[in-house]
Amino acid sequence: MRAREWLSRVRGRGQDRATVATASAQAMRELARRGPSPLAESMPNNEASLRVVAVIPSFRRGSGGHATIVHLLRELRTRGHSVSLLLEDCERRHVRESPAETQRAFEQFFAADGLRLDRDLGAWKGADVVLATGWQTVARALLLPGAGARAYLVQDHEPDFYGASAEALWAAQTYRMGLRCIAASPWLAELLRSRYGAAASHFDLAVDHDLYAADTSERRDDLVAFYARAVTPRRAVPLGLAALGELAARRPRLQIAFFGEGNALAVPFAHRHLGVLDDRELAALYREATVGMVLSLTNPSLIGLEMMACGLPCVELASESMLASFGSSGPLELAQPDPLALCAAIERLLDGPSAREQAGEAGMKAMAARTWAAAAAQVEHGLRDALAARRADPLTDTASS
Repeated sequence: MRAREWLSRVRGRGQDRATVATASAQAMRELARRGPSPLAESMPNNEASLRVVAVIPSFRRGSGGHATIVHLLRELRTRGHSVSLLLEDCERRHVRESPAETQRAFEQFFAADGLRLDRDLGAWKGADVVLATGWQTVARALLLPGAGARAYLVQDHEPDFYGASAEALWAAQTYRMGLRCIAASPWLAELLRSRYGAAASHFDLAVDHDLYAADTSERRDDLVAFYARAVTPRRAVPLGLAALGELAARRPRLQIAFFGEGNALAVPFAHRHLGVLDDRELAALYREATVGMVLSLTNPSLIGLEMMACGLPCVELASESMLASFGSSGPLELAQPDPLALCAAIERLLDGPSAREQAGEAGMKAMAARTWAAAAAQVEHGLRDALAARRADPLTDTASS
């Protein structure tokens, strides 16, 4: 990569962070000045269908967090609830778009047909439950009036996304603001309870089994697929590249494919750059590859789950979250965060057809019960917990302190 191009990209990331920080500071300041808006006087009974509004942050193509939100809302709608979304455009990505353009982009990126996305706060008419979906959306969720209850869909430990910064501080503060948390793993729910004192249940991340299914007739024996989303630091891409560099030196004829990143990565070994793939393209890759690798420094990634559903043996980090979620002898090939250890884990699978078969079968078995319908049922339970607890809601005390 040329120095000028690299500098431009670095400056762009700095400007993005500054934009997010400015928008988040404004919402946090408004919350500090006004405090949370009062909750609605009435709320639905325990058996009633719910009006759920999810407040989402700015989005871009390939965002797994937004894809998860869409899967869950679609299934909640199937369960009889009224669902919609409200955009908190903290990155100001959509300010130059018309509302119709933003809606079309959201539908196109996340197969969100039929899910209404609002940008106009003036159109707010209340909800039974307002659902924050990221730290940038919590202040807005607390400021919206006329909600029966508020909850917080927590997909990862977001303070870890940043170094020492205002963003890390604000992200941590949101877990202490009294919102009922619905976390994307038992490990994450326990972290929220033990570190922040939050009330938290969990749901199990799932896969679309209509798309992500095995087909051994397409499987190659010489292709490693790596989730190289370098814009997401928690994917530990430099560590993965170091491991693959060693692997390529040992096996120069091995095919290596990167996916998940729009920009080509400058690495000193041969590889295929596949870019950001849609669901069908991802499923096809997982059915073709010999071994997959995705690295999760915080909560488990959807990518690894989808690989397993396709019967693709998957190498992951032996991190606290992965060990808590799948165990040391589970369906994943877990390795220490060391390039040679990761390289060795991939080689064990490349050199062992029976080990690959066993790992593929174990992965498919582990994923069989992980459906979005089951995940939405867990989320609904969390939403009803928020409604049941609202009379003891500590939001006013905690959020304004």
